[in-house]
Amino acid sequence: MEIFPAIDLKNGRCVRLYQGQFQQETVMNENPVAQALLFEQLGARVLHIVDLDGAVAGRSENLSVIEDICKAVRIPVQVGGGIRSVAAIETLLSVGVMKVILGTAALYDRSFVEEAVRLYEDKIIVGIDAKNGYVATRGWLDVSETSYVQLAKEMEKVGVQTLIFTDISRDGTLAGPNFEQLQKLQDEVSLQIVASGGVSSLADVEKLQDMNLYGVIIGKALYDKKVLLEEALQVTGIC
Repeated sequence: MEIFPAIDLKNGRCVRLYQGQFQQETVMNENPVAQALLFEQLGARVLHIVDLDGAVAGRSENLSVIEDICKAVRIPVQVGGGIRSVAAIETLLSVGVMKVILGTAALYDRSFVEEAVRLYEDKIIVGIDAKNGYVATRGWLDVSETSYVQLAKEMEKVGVQTLIFTDISRDGTLAGPNFEQLQKLQDEVSLQIVASGGVSSLADVEKLQDMNLYGVIIGKALYDKKVLLEEALQVTGIC
């Protein structure tokens, strides 16, 4: 199982939100590049970056910071937040991003997702963020009537290979992942599932490993040192 340390960008800084609420923001590091380098030094093999401003605006708002991170580290970087056109994908790939994550577009612009998968294949990841089992979009500000499982099945048909699932109610809470919903995804689709939101302990990481998930994104638990990256990597056999 892969460990993805998370860097959420807002106004050029590394922040954490509580349950996706933009008004409940905590600055974790004023220097996201330094944070990225620290994760790399601790053994991370890949970084997960979200442009929170971009998720709301529908366009990349922290591109210069993302480019600086890509230039500074030697490990792959995946980025999500406001990516809603082929041009936006091209721009991110051109500055060194390895994979891009589509969120809102997966629900509202199916033809774009199909084109992106056709052009970039496994460089395209889809992020499904759910609230009470229903897909939330536009920086988690809107909740749809589409269930997370339904959208996952549709993405599988399109040819998406990797899916990031976030239960918004768990994100930034240290309340533990939504194991039940993650297991349902595992049972319903054959995609590579990455868990996100709520990881609070090494035991959570171990349980996700036992579920045979493809990966887990860890944010607040790393910053609060509830989980040490080196120990999480050891659990998964990466180091």
